[in-house]
Amino acid sequence: KCILALLFMFSVAVAQKSATIPKEAEARFKKDYPGLKGKWEIELKNFEVNFTQDGKKMSAVYDATGNNLESKVSINISELPATVTTYIQNKYPTEKITEASLITKASGEENYETKVSGRDMIFSKDGKYLRTTND
Repeated sequence: KCILALLFMFSVAVAQKSATIPKEAEARFKKDYPGLKGKWEIELKNFEVNFTQDGKKMSAVYDATGNNLESKVSINISELPATVTTYIQNKYPTEKITEASLITKASGEENYETKVSGRDMIFSKDGKYLRTTND
């Protein structure tokens, strides 16, 4: 029974990885970023495409109907507000920020995302800590 359960969970995971990206999401990406190609993946019930534009790593998240939910662009760690780096240095004094990004939601709201020891830490545009996720 245990082996069957594991086999079922594996087949579900494979099905999720190979699921088809909705044509609406692909069409919107082509409209938003003409001429660029990206690598698609499923993010919960949405669809994320990772790509490079003007030498910067970026991603965009779309829903199944092609609505752009957010975009993310990699930034230099030095571009983070001082309140972000100070917060992380105080909370995790022996750990380093390995990645930084600026996220822009469809509403126009902007947040910073940092990667610290496998954790994604989200901050408001003014540097206030919001939440941590383990992506």
